[in-house]
Amino acid sequence: MLAVPPPVEADRPVARVNGIALHAPGQRPEEAALRQRAYSELLRQAALGAGLLDAADVPQLDGSMSAAASLAIEALLERALQLPVIDEAACRRHHAAQPRRFGGPERVALRHVLFAVTPGVDLNALRKRAEALLLELRCASAQDGAFGKAAAELSNCPSGAHGGALGELTAADVVPELGKEIFGHAEVGVLPRLVHSRHGLHVVEVLKRELGDPPPFEQVHAAVAQSMRQHAWVLALRQYLQRLAGTAELAHVSLDGADTPLVQ
Repeated sequence: MLAVPPPVEADRPVARVNGIALHAPGQRPEEAALRQRAYSELLRQAALGAGLLDAADVPQLDGSMSAAASLAIEALLERALQLPVIDEAACRRHHAAQPRRFGGPERVALRHVLFAVTPGVDLNALRKRAEALLLELRCASAQDGAFGKAAAELSNCPSGAHGGALGELTAADVVPELGKEIFGHAEVGVLPRLVHSRHGLHVVEVLKRELGDPPPFEQVHAAVAQSMRQHAWVLALRQYLQRLAGTAELAHVSLDGADTPLVQ
């Protein structure tokens, strides 16, 4: 039996910014996407008002924007956003307040047991085996050698011959999905969750973590300045959009309390 699509809510109110529709009737997007469209339309209209965009430019009901409108908004923001001067003194203060933010890469000593995903493998059974081992190793004493024994017997990684040890690594040494789960966290010991990667399911034990030594200011001056400029730009954009929204006529869309929009 074929599934029947839900009826189109043609009578649902259309969200508008200063009378301009943000979507077609019955095709209201999710609220986050709708707010994004509203912010973009506020900027498009501001570019029109500043004479940066031809009055014939017509917004699209699918949320897309013309190339001319995108360029006009860039020019508008260059003109409208008031950014502070990022001088060396400000950069030094920022760096001194959080020196490790611009430090060397975190190094983590770890070992793992890999349950590899291979063609034809029963994924459900593989996951159950990995979860059972994870629970067992989380309950085991660190002194009884259970992790090394499990790696030697069960791991599909050559490191199993060395108790699963992978040595000291940085995020650049591992695949991104593995790095996301391991680096930037405070956890030490057997992680309380399976780590999924393109290679399979990993039971991971973090043996130690070391933060890279913060380099002198002179080495990271450019990175500090870029970070400060980006932060200042986002703050100025938020304030500018709040001013635009405060004077706009909004219908069936709320911008109060929205997160900082990311203008595409």
